[in-house]
Amino acid sequence: MARKARADTPLTRDKVLHVAIDLADAGGIAALSMRTLGRQLGVEAMSLYNHVSSKDDLLDGIVDLVIAEIELPAPDADWRDAMRARAVAARAAFARHPWAAGLIDSRVSSGPGRLRYLDSIIGVLRRAGFTIELALRAFSLIDSYIYGFGRQSLNIASSDGGEVPAAEAFAQALPADDFPYLAEMATTYAASPGYDAAADFAFGLELILDGLQRVLDSTQSPARPWEAQNS
Repeated sequence: MARKARADTPLTRDKVLHVAIDLADAGGIAALSMRTLGRQLGVEAMSLYNHVSSKDDLLDGIVDLVIAEIELPAPDADWRDAMRARAVAARAAFARHPWAAGLIDSRVSSGPGRLRYLDSIIGVLRRAGFTIELALRAFSLIDSYIYGFGRQSLNIASSDGGEVPAAEAFAQALPADDFPYLAEMATTYAASPGYDAAADFAFGLELILDGLQRVLDSTQSPARPWEAQNS
């Protein structure tokens, strides 16, 4: 449930944005309207426009606050370390704010925080030797993995009150003779202590980074002997 703001504290942009995030966390981005936000803050909706210029400004502002939870890489960071740390931090931020990934990806306008975030990540890839095209593809690939993994994790976490009980019920209801490999996997999963989302995420992420490393290496192959002599 979203926290109701105290009426005796002055209204500020920061307060408006944080209460907006609480509303989105509690009910999804569809639950966030200027009227609902004003009611939560104990003011008329029109009063909010003293602190945000429009609904788009509000959305850009809450996007920037979520992105601020993702630490930007140092300018001299190793690209793999930077992408790994960024992916882990982004997954954690989007788990706290399940609505955020979809909103971030759909925004045409941007606040300064999102722009710094995008520029920082692209900068790490470009300094590592990625071409503009490959940097864009690498960024898109990693983001697609983060978003997709987050959605899948939400589905697993909300299934039947827990991962292992749901797996047990699925394994018991499955006709094992008809679907032997699926039954084997479900039975093994049901007997496990639980789903290790962090380990699963790290496994897939390392495969992606390994693949990107091979692509990067192929674009930086050493010059032929005669080219090196004439260079």
